Amino acid sequence: MYRDLMCGKISSTNEGKKVKLAGWVSRRRDHGQLIFIDLRDKSGIMQIVFNPETSQETHEKAKNLRSEWVISVTGTVNRRIEGAENNEISTGDYEMIVESMDVLSKSKTPPFEISDNKEVSEEIRLKYRFLDLRRESMQNKLSLRHKVTRFIWDDLSSKGFTHIETPILIKSTPEGARDYVVPSRVNNGSFYALPQSPQQMKQMLMVSGCDRYFQIARCFRDEDLRADRQPEHTQLDLEMSFVHQNDVIDVVESLYIDLIKNIDKAIKVDSSFEKLTYSEAMDRFGTDKPDMRFGMELSNFTNIAQSIESNVISNSLKSGGILKGFVAKNLSKYGRRDFDRLTEKVKEQGAGGLIYISIPEDFDGEITLDKTSGPLNKFYSEKNFQDIRNLTSAEKGDVIFMIIGDEKIVNNSLSFLRNYIAKENRLIDDNIMKFLWVTDFPLFEKDDDNKWQPAHHVFSSPKLEDIKFLDTDPGKVNADLFDLVCNGVELGSGSIRIHDRHLQEKVFDVIGYSSSEVSNLFGHLLDSFEFGVPPHGGMGLGLDRLVAMLAKEDSIREVIAFPKTQTASDLLFGSPDIITDEQLNELSIEIIEEEEKSKK
Repeated sequence: MYRDLMCGKISSTNEGKKVKLAGWVSRRRDHGQLIFIDLRDKSGIMQIVFNPETSQETHEKAKNLRSEWVISVTGTVNRRIEGAENNEISTGDYEMIVESMDVLSKSKTPPFEISDNKEVSEEIRLKYRFLDLRRESMQNKLSLRHKVTRFIWDDLSSKGFTHIETPILIKSTPEGARDYVVPSRVNNGSFYALPQSPQQMKQMLMVSGCDRYFQIARCFRDEDLRADRQPEHTQLDLEMSFVHQNDVIDVVESLYIDLIKNIDKAIKVDSSFEKLTYSEAMDRFGTDKPDMRFGMELSNFTNIAQSIESNVISNSLKSGGILKGFVAKNLSKYGRRDFDRLTEKVKEQGAGGLIYISIPEDFDGEITLDKTSGPLNKFYSEKNFQDIRNLTSAEKGDVIFMIIGDEKIVNNSLSFLRNYIAKENRLIDDNIMKFLWVTDFPLFEKDDDNKWQPAHHVFSSPKLEDIKFLDTDPGKVNADLFDLVCNGVELGSGSIRIHDRHLQEKVFDVIGYSSSEVSNLFGHLLDSFEFGVPPHGGMGLGLDRLVAMLAKEDSIREVIAFPKTQTASDLLFGSPDIITDEQLNELSIEIIEEEEKSKK
């Protein structure tokens, strides 16, 4: 064996005993005749010492050691002399006096130091990901991901769920994003698609009588990337038969509470999750994924605005605009430059500008309009101001922020501003995971061509009381849809599914699918609905996002072993890449250059 113990596992039980270790040369220090090496493996670091008095031959070999060489050493574990301990590592009280060494592999000089204390560009890190993953922080995040996955397996298995693998090569059907397609050599001219989710397959498993299914599923979506998006991602996928919405919610809520307590006891999590309808979330926070760790809820001042004598406000109201805002406590310290900076920030979100009323804290007497400052103050009556103040409960030292305009832009801009101010003023406790269920989403929304499209996906069941609107006013139809949100991030989406063929066909009809399109794209699912379907529902929950949150990382790339860049490129493997003419010919595919394409 190359080792009989991991480097980071050395403890008092090994003191005075001979052990064998193996790992990478992390750091070397020469002090007189002694050579000190920090030997690193997955478990941690152990200091090893080469002393010519112990072994002249081994000491001579150690003179050639360089960073990232792989070695195996045998020696005796001693306690370090007093004052030489290192409290930053778990083995810092001990060192090994090396008696023999084998060099297992040499290394070129790495492009960066393998250390968490050195800043390295993400491009270099991804190009040399195999080196980046050697860093302790990255090893810890991979271990965290494993612990999360293992806990999910154990928890759901104990609750009667069965892990079932679904196909990766499937039929291309509309699911919200572009498909990644795979040409078939055997069936010339035909293509598979990589699944955006196992949605239809897990529903058919419920038709099959599998009752409770889960899978740590790989999903593929050809869409524009962000910090929390990858072309391929991992999700916890689950489905349950004979359930209502609360049954699914209870399973997921219990899983996440127990998971977080098991993974990190320092994280504060509520024993039950708050619930808001989609309408309530948009009204109070301007978004369907609000961060609930702080206040600053929105108020609607549109009725008050009717009597404000300002052309800016009256013109916007005539165009169907609304006036909303929130109070930020103790922010009267902000000056003109701060307000100008915030104004530019909300303009980047599409807002026309930012209205504010700043209430100073250093004055005597009642709070009145004349004691405040703001760009539109001269247009307010005292009653306008007091009505606004009463809605927000603004006090001395507070600032009331308001935006007027199109409802969607106002909500989006205020939601952004609320988060921005909270982060800037450190109002957020990073040790809190504040979960929220957002329910009762609209089933449909209008696309850019003013046509109905599914707000989430076409398989979500309309609420029973809204089915009557499918023929007359689809915009009024809410669905048994529910999202799980945590700290302002959507962690997953679920719904009770349609299990009636005629209702499913009616939903397809609303979004404009012809009967032939429905038969071609979804015939397999609809046919299964002819053979007895249990009411069922489930969720898809992003595993990458959850692990990133537990690791306190903003980007899911930090918790994926081999992630893609924001241009969907893999810098390590060099993908995507061209394939050979022979491969193209086998698939009967011809590559058309851009110039030739434009001519056609």
